Amino acid sequence: MNASVEGERAALREPGGFSVVGKPVRRGDLLEKVTGAAVYAGDLRLPGMLHGKTLRSNVAHARIVRIDASRARALPGVKAVLTHEDVPRVLHYGSPHPRSASCTKDQYILDTKVRYWGEGVAVVAATSEEIAEEALALIDVQYEALPAVFGTDAALAPGAPLLHDVGPGGNLVQPPVRVQRGDIERGFAEADLVLEGVYETGRPTPAYMEPNVCVAQWDANGKLTMWSSTQTAFMVRGILAEVLGLPLNHVRVLVDHMGGGFGAKQDLFQHEFLCALLAKHTRKPVRMEFTRKETFLGGRSRHPCRIHLRQGFRRDGTITARQARLVYDSGAYGSHGPGVTNVGTASLTSLYRCENVDLEGLCVYTNNPIAGAFRGYGVVQAYWALDLQIDEAAERLGLDPVAMKARNAVCAGDIAPSGHAIVGHGLEDCIRRGAAEVGWTTRRPPKRAPQGPLRYGWGIGCEMHGSSAYPGIKEQGNAIVKLNEDGSATLLTGAAGLGTGAHTALAQIVAEELGLPFEHVSVVHGDTDVVPWDIGAFASHTTFMVGRAAQMAAQQVKAQMLERAAARLEAPAAGLAVRDGVVRVAAEPARCITVREVMMPARGIPSAHLVGHGSYTPTKAYSFAAHFVEVAVDTETGLVEVLQVVPVHEFGRVIHPVAAAGQIEGGIQQGIGHTLTEDHLVDPKTGRSLNASFVDYKMPLAMDMPPIRTIMLETAPDPGGPYGAKGIGEDPIIAIGPAIANAVHDAIGVRFRAFPITPEKVLAALATRPQEQEHA
Repeated sequence: MNASVEGERAALREPGGFSVVGKPVRRGDLLEKVTGAAVYAGDLRLPGMLHGKTLRSNVAHARIVRIDASRARALPGVKAVLTHEDVPRVLHYGSPHPRSASCTKDQYILDTKVRYWGEGVAVVAATSEEIAEEALALIDVQYEALPAVFGTDAALAPGAPLLHDVGPGGNLVQPPVRVQRGDIERGFAEADLVLEGVYETGRPTPAYMEPNVCVAQWDANGKLTMWSSTQTAFMVRGILAEVLGLPLNHVRVLVDHMGGGFGAKQDLFQHEFLCALLAKHTRKPVRMEFTRKETFLGGRSRHPCRIHLRQGFRRDGTITARQARLVYDSGAYGSHGPGVTNVGTASLTSLYRCENVDLEGLCVYTNNPIAGAFRGYGVVQAYWALDLQIDEAAERLGLDPVAMKARNAVCAGDIAPSGHAIVGHGLEDCIRRGAAEVGWTTRRPPKRAPQGPLRYGWGIGCEMHGSSAYPGIKEQGNAIVKLNEDGSATLLTGAAGLGTGAHTALAQIVAEELGLPFEHVSVVHGDTDVVPWDIGAFASHTTFMVGRAAQMAAQQVKAQMLERAAARLEAPAAGLAVRDGVVRVAAEPARCITVREVMMPARGIPSAHLVGHGSYTPTKAYSFAAHFVEVAVDTETGLVEVLQVVPVHEFGRVIHPVAAAGQIEGGIQQGIGHTLTEDHLVDPKTGRSLNASFVDYKMPLAMDMPPIRTIMLETAPDPGGPYGAKGIGEDPIIAIGPAIANAVHDAIGVRFRAFPITPEKVLAALATRPQEQEHA
């Protein structure tokens, strides 16, 4: 693996260049993690702590007629058993921060119905996990089975059994999303070629290393403290307070280190409510941790989606019309379904320029496991369909797909899905730079000669993704920066650290703005009683939004510090510059004073720390990428191997190049898995999970990873981000899938419109194709 940063670095640059930003400084959490000293929520052990476990349903749709927990309560070591009869009956949002005003309140903590196989129906708190597990087997639940639906077509059919009595009805989570622009009929009339197809995506899960876990404890004054592995500490605080009837200052949420989230740990999960209630009932701290199986059953997956896409093209490759119907399977509850549907549907207005669009997005309840937020939030599905069809259109028109995608790439002045103008030519820059890197000029790079059953091919996939959830959510980033009496600085942020190195990037921004060495800045985070409010770590916005707030707070502190230095140096503050911890008179660099000396007490100047506050409400910035992939397809086994990936990403300003490259490589690994092997399967007749373990759910491992040559561009910095920086967290998982599928077609002449592209599907397609150009 190797990475490089390229592009025009002059834009938005401080005089003299950067001293901290853009440097691969050592991460602030490095030593804690490599030595094992880092404390995760699951590591916490409190005196007298009990262990909670959840009894899960073995039917997909049923009324609970009776629950008899008497035998479980009588088991020695059991301290509490809770059912729907013992918990507040309050409807709440599945998502703590719904991205749409139409998001539905559709969940109870525990209900009289179950709506998917594996839903929690009761919980136990006991002195050990083993006793809690034994107690679960002693709870007798009598169900009245109800008709179930496991596909969106069945759920939308007239007379289908309804899962909920909320929402617009007919198993729709929200009213259909409609996006229309231009004249769709005229667009198709002007087309020389009309293509349409149906594209489908699977149900991959985030498979984070750290399972969902929380610990709850109440104090004598009725204050709840919750340690949780969550991306949205303040949202967890807010929903817990609302449902439990507490003021916000009686709920404290603590998040230190996290072992991954990928968006899926945004929800407030059933076990977090129940953990708090068990702790209150027993008057002891309670710990609840998912097993790996429970991360499949009680966690969140990507939304399976079926997309009917129809587009019109002129002979030169210009897109004249785009019409699509996207149907997202939300599973048993709404969670992030409305937001995913809104974002995914709107995304089809962009990436490749088209003036005439007619889009409809549906979000549907089924009796499948709950789908939620996941890296690439609705866009993975939409751009899978769009990019594959553009590649097919290029073939039908006799055009080079790289040239066609570059021709239609959105650029400065085009309207983004969020409704505002795009900045720069980032997508075109990525396409052209990647093509040059792999030698793709007017046609694909030369293919390797077949070796036995192996066939080789090249493909390109493109994407764009926003840094923030605007306009679905009006977000706000907040930061406090303190310059201490010894010249060191402290950043207080509510942004969660998922393991991405975000806190290191934030510290770099503060150090750069204050003119301090990176080592002189520390970060305080993860305590809702101490740090400023934060909406959560999601939507690729931490560096973009919270980084800008941190920069603003540091600017306030810097201005105060320079005023203090001006008195010491007997020079106007406007004529001072600070770098590497030294304040100098710009016109006379020899006249200088260290920041430490500035902050020390002097006659007439008190010694006190300086404080700055930054609050930033962003709109949207877009990052771009083009992935170039070479694959080998074994025509005897059906196995697809990714041989090399050249990802080119443009995201304005690279704050920490090693962390950014790690995000890109990690996203590619996830994307390879989703495209080729990963899919959480449920029985289409019963809804039972079929592969809820890492034995049967296949992910690519380190040994499966291809060489990756990462190229990071800084050609379109956005003025809304710190030093022009934009987000990078979600982008890499979006483009890799279409690139692989297009490469597979180049290798064997078969187009796959659904992922994962498993060996069985490849062999079936090869066996039934009458000629090279048949589509699968």
